[in-house]
Amino acid sequence: QVQLVESGGGLVQPGGSLRLSCAASGFTFSSCVMSWYRQGPGKERELVARITSRGGGTDYADSVKGRFTISRDNAKNTVFLQMNSLKLEDTAVYYCSAVVGIFRSWGQGTQVTVSS
Repeated sequence: QVQLVESGGGLVQPGGSLRLSCAASGFTFSSCVMSWYRQGPGKERELVARITSRGGGTDYADSVKGRFTISRDNAKNTVFLQMNSLKLEDTAVYYCSAVVGIFRSWGQGTQVTVSS
């Protein structure tokens, strides 16, 4: 079955960096658009970034443009989110997601906390 396992979250000071990873299995990773979403405290889940199946196209939320970079390694079935210049408002649970067939699958999430 589809499995998405995120890692790399943690506590970081404002202005710091983190790199999230999502290891995928159970589907043809190289054929799927991959996305990162996040859900902050008291907020709805929102799209942060997505990347096309071969990595040639990316899309970002306005709030993270210029600070976050999504990338993928199809040989390792892994998608990454490099987060730089982190702000307090980036605090959230970050989820990896893929649409496989007609269903959207989610990872369990990884907590990112930006705090001084």
